[in-house]
Amino acid sequence: MDSEARANGEDITLNKLDDIEANLDRLDPSGKVYRRINMNHYATKKSAAQSMLDVALIMANSSQLKTVLYMGSQYRFYKPLIVLLSMSITLQVVVGLLLVFIVVINIFITALGFEGAVIGLPEHQSFLLTTEQNQTGGL
Repeated sequence: MDSEARANGEDITLNKLDDIEANLDRLDPSGKVYRRINMNHYATKKSAAQSMLDVALIMANSSQLKTVLYMGSQYRFYKPLIVLLSMSITLQVVVGLLLVFIVVINIFITALGFEGAVIGLPEHQSFLLTTEQNQTGGL
C-alpha cells in the first residue's frame, strides 16, 4: 500500500520508524533536522490560506459598505465608496463562481475521460523531408 501510494503521489503518514522517507531527514551539525517538503501538503495549505484571505476580504468590504451606508450621504466620499466597494464585492463573487465552474468542468472532464483526446485533428504526421526533397538549389 505505501509503495503504491508513493507511486501515485498520494500523501502518506511518516510516523513509522522503518519508513524510508522518514529516514531521509537530514541532521545538521548544529542538531537541526531538515525534512523534505511535501508539495501536495504545501499546495493544500496555500489554497486554504488563500481561501481564508478571500473570505476575510469580502467580509471587510461588506463591513465597510455597511458602515458607509449607515453614515449616510453627508459623508464626503459616499458615492465613490459605494461604487468601489460594490464593484469589489461583485468581482469577488464573480471570481468565486468562476472557480466553482472550473471545478465542475474538471469533474466532468475526469468523469468522461477526455485525457488528451483532441477531436477533429488528423493523426500524427511526420514532416521530415527526404534528402531529395530537401535540396536548396545547390547552396
